[in-house]
This record gives sequence, structure tokens and C-alpha cells, in this order.
Amino acid sequence: MKFGVVVFPGSNCDADCFYVLNNVLNCNTKYIWHKDTKLNDFDCIVLPGGFSYGDYLRTGAIARFSPVMSELFNFVKKGKFVIGICNGFQVLLESGILSGAMLRNKNLNFICKYVYIKVENKNTPFTKFCTKEILKIPIAHKDGNYYIDSQGLEELKENNQIIFRYSDKNGNISQDTNPNGSIYNIAGIINKEANVLGMMPHPERSSESILGSSDGILIFKSIIKWLSKR
Repeated sequence: MKFGVVVFPGSNCDADCFYVLNNVLNCNTKYIWHKDTKLNDFDCIVLPGGFSYGDYLRTGAIARFSPVMSELFNFVKKGKFVIGICNGFQVLLESGILSGAMLRNKNLNFICKYVYIKVENKNTPFTKFCTKEILKIPIAHKDGNYYIDSQGLEELKENNQIIFRYSDKNGNISQDTNPNGSIYNIAGIINKEANVLGMMPHPERSSESILGSSDGILIFKSIIKWLSKR
């Protein structure tokens, strides 16, 4: 299997994602420049965190028009897998590949800290082989307040598209465990076809125990194991 990590101008987590996939998990991994449009050789593409195009206008608003994104639509339609992390999640929302939008954090500040997220749906390629229900993974964002209207939220619930919710270490979910104001404590969602994941926490920053947690690697391992069984 082969992973691709997209590099937008302003990306700053692309090297982290590449390192985890290539060096820690020993997967065939290549960088994809934002102007590249040849994606057929890849099984899974990662849109990394950072500040694509300086986050001008809105987070992800300009990256959404990068040449690679037009081909990404076709990539998704073919049933191949995409993971959008933090800014990558924002790009997926701006492009309409995932539903909803990101608002400024409720406290209007940049937040960088470890949080706990509860796996709400374990029957997805990204969570099927997670060995934990509660994951300790860091966030680092100023615009991570996920919003969707009431009808959209109900659709996410009905289709089991809500994958991660902010919780405490015991899995309790409340406003006190919500770091940014996201509706329904949502930290990550998938599309209806379950081949696109968007999440605000950074699994690549918690993929080795030396970083304070290795829970994030479970998400990458799950997709690798899923792909190996296809």
C-alpha cells in the first residue's frame, strides 16, 4: 500500500505525518505537491495540519482551490481513503467533501494541549482496529470550533458519521471536556461512504510514547490493517 502526504504552501505538519507513516510504520510514503494531480498510485492520502496559504480569508479556503483538490474529488469517488488532520480537516470542509464548517474557538485563543477523545464509531476503516476507546491526542488550533446546522447534525448522528468526541479520560462527555466549543463535542467525522476522515486532534503528534502518548498511531494502524485486508 502507498500513502501520499499533500504539501500546501504553509503546511507545517507534513513532515510529521511523513515520518510516522514512513519511518515508524514502514509504509511506502511520498510527498504530493499541491500542484500535482496524479494520485492513482496512492491508496490513502493525508491532508496535514498547518496554515495552508497562511489561512488567508478562512482556514482552508484557498487550499480548497489547489490543483490537487480537483483530483482528490475523483480519488474519493473511487473509494480510496483520505485523512484530513486539523487544517486538512478544514480544507475538506471548505471543499464540501465533508459537511460543516469551522468557527473560531469559543475563547478566541489558539489552544495547544493534550485532550481526550472518545471513539464513537468503531466500525470504520479508521477505528476498526483501535485497541482503545479513549485516545489521548493533542490539539493545536485557533479555528477548531466545528459547526453544522441542526439538520446536518441529525444526519451525522443517523449515519454514524461522528467518529470522535471530546471527553475526559474516562469517556465522560460534557461542556467541561469541550476545548473549543464544537457542537456536540465533535472532534472528528467521516463522509457517508466512510472513506474520508476529518479530525482536529493531531494523531501524528502522539504516535510515539516519547511524545507523551502513542494513542494516535492506532488510527494509522487501523487504516493500514483495513487496507491490507481488502
